[in-house]
Amino acid sequence: MTSFDLSGKTALVTGGSRGIGAAIVKLFAEHGATVGYCHYGDNANAAALQDRMSAAGYKIAHTICDVSREEAVHQLKVWSDAELGHVDILVNCAGIGGDLLFEDITIAEFDRQIGVHLRGTFMVTKQFYSPMAEKGWGRIINVSSQLAYKGAPGQSHYCAAKAGIVGFTRALSYEAAPKGVTVNSIAPGPVETDMLMGLSDSWRQMKLNQLPAKRFGRVNEIAPTALLLASDEGSFFVGQTLSPNGGDIML
Repeated sequence: MTSFDLSGKTALVTGGSRGIGAAIVKLFAEHGATVGYCHYGDNANAAALQDRMSAAGYKIAHTICDVSREEAVHQLKVWSDAELGHVDILVNCAGIGGDLLFEDITIAEFDRQIGVHLRGTFMVTKQFYSPMAEKGWGRIINVSSQLAYKGAPGQSHYCAAKAGIVGFTRALSYEAAPKGVTVNSIAPGPVETDMLMGLSDSWRQMKLNQLPAKRFGRVNEIAPTALLLASDEGSFFVGQTLSPNGGDIML
């Protein structure tokens, strides 16, 4: 058997049209999985990714979903049941950026961060967890951030949401692992994505100066962590947060 083989498995990746999510979609498909992914307002990238992967012979499909809205998440499950059938592997990767000092963050902006990252992770997991538990096998992988541990100026709302994901991951693991479902999270360091480039030049330079690696990560350096956690080889990871981060934080 090929290591990290996902043949016969079906995966769903939220926020899968670009960045880390797209890299995970690509890697899972290359390792044999049928992959569905959703996006919100990123039609061009989502379609281009599906065209490339379908042309290469991979089984792939995508749809639109605002994971912060309960009805949209319900419709994601309806779509998934029709297009994918049973989902074995769920990756909660949908995310948004934010770079505001605490005094400038409105309640609406705080709610949006919590809604997409934490509430979205909770609601999507709520839809897909029970069928995994009933089947006795499943993988749930939640994308957090190293900022959940380290914090950063201008990121208090983002950090709070991402830290919540880590707590949710640990708590659910106690209930899920006895049923054959592993729940883990990934806390990447700063990675070259559109979200990172949306932050200020001064913030990015500050972060480069801090990093022992002296460079930002690449999405194809993060996706293999998800592949490990999704595979049979990752079956003994339970409630863990793995952090490929260039030395930004060392646990």
